[in-house]
Amino acid sequence: MTAGPLIRDDALIGVITLARSRVEVFTEKEIALVATFADQAVIAIESTRLLNELRESLQQQTATADVLRVISSSAGELDPVFHAMLDNATRICEANFGVLFRFDGEKYEFAAEVGASPEFSEFLRRRGPFLPVPATHLYRVAQTKQISHTADYAADASEAPPVRLAGARSTVVVPMFKDGALIGAVSIYRQEVRPFTDKQIDLVRKFAGQAVIAIENTRLLNELRESLQQQTATAEVLRLSGSCKSGRF
Repeated sequence: MTAGPLIRDDALIGVITLARSRVEVFTEKEIALVATFADQAVIAIESTRLLNELRESLQQQTATADVLRVISSSAGELDPVFHAMLDNATRICEANFGVLFRFDGEKYEFAAEVGASPEFSEFLRRRGPFLPVPATHLYRVAQTKQISHTADYAADASEAPPVRLAGARSTVVVPMFKDGALIGAVSIYRQEVRPFTDKQIDLVRKFAGQAVIAIENTRLLNELRESLQQQTATAEVLRLSGSCKSGRF
């Protein structure tokens, strides 16, 4: 038997082994050939890794640009932004469904969902504002202001609505912040036990940041509209007042 190590940046990443079913020592040329094949395998592995990272990066950039495009074209409408964000987050992170909640400092309120089961979707729409229940992800996020991630939500809280009504297993919930205050949370779920990677969780965190931008843009736009309405009304009153004084009313 002979074994040739696969080395990348002085680290062992694999091994090629060859064996004969008879006693016959491998020659130096044969061992050198195994080393050459090992080097080629390292090149192939590295090329595949770089290509996958490139694809993943382009996919994330495209998804981010898509959400930003929706934000710029939504004219103060949050539903299209939330749905675009959840759709991209669940698709890229290989999740089965996702939900976005708003938070007012005390209670959560359902804002949007993508891919949820009909039973869970109906439950979300009917529940209204609610206090987070201990042992749930939303409770942890409200208490710790940190990302909450579990490999198997069913093992942690079998009666939680996402588990009971939609079969949630591996779950991650990312908080949404504005000026350090919790204003919502983005939840994505798998219906299998397969924890999310750090890169996937970081991507959800970025999408949560975009949701905060959309919420703030909508608030500012509504304030601007209200201010313009008030200014228009004031100008109209002043115009009518001037007409009265001139006798043209």
